[in-house]
Amino acid sequence: MPQEPAPRRPPISQRPCILFDFDGTLANTAPGIVDTARQVLGEFGMSEVEMGDLTRLVGPPFPAAFSQIYGMSPERAEQVGARYREVYRSLGPETHPLYEGIFELLHDLAATGRRLAVTTSKGRDLALRFLADDGVADVFEVVVGKVDPAKSDKPRLVARTLEVLGCPACEAVMVGDRLYDVEGAHANGVTCVGVRYGGTAPEGELEEAGADVIVRTVAELGDVLMVSRA
Repeated sequence: MPQEPAPRRPPISQRPCILFDFDGTLANTAPGIVDTARQVLGEFGMSEVEMGDLTRLVGPPFPAAFSQIYGMSPERAEQVGARYREVYRSLGPETHPLYEGIFELLHDLAATGRRLAVTTSKGRDLALRFLADDGVADVFEVVVGKVDPAKSDKPRLVARTLEVLGCPACEAVMVGDRLYDVEGAHANGVTCVGVRYGGTAPEGELEEAGADVIVRTVAELGDVLMVSRA
């Protein structure tokens, strides 16, 4: 039996569906995440030396990140994660500002009829609140975030976003700052644009993960996503 031809993939600038990660992609949440983690891990008896580079916690889903990075048991990671959520939820809008130029880019994309979504490992309720704080909740058709910690890996979240949008993978692009975004996109056959302007990914991480395109500024991201920004 002859194989069916692979679905045609429009250029990235013409893909109707754009999925955005939140932390490190839309908003600069790293300082708030790092400060909260430092406080909470200190409360659980961890020294600064044992904590090491806390920016490693920007990207992977919690509480699994504490097991992944610090080797905690699932039970201990859940305890730390519960305290982390308690502290993090009390933070104000100043801890999650949009990167310069993101507000304008999102509205430019929405004005051309592109369908925008947020696909984040952050809790969905918290993501919705932060988007509202940042004045961009209205540009997103779909917000998919963590509801069940056991199903919060990026491949499942991307799959869920595509399902809710009713968008085939060939018509979507994922924008993210860490290898988890690349892996989640590629697991679903979605092209991934990796961003460096947040400085969250270690040098070489996006290249090793196989990001299809890598940009260093919000302006470069706009050039990739938009046919014309004139």
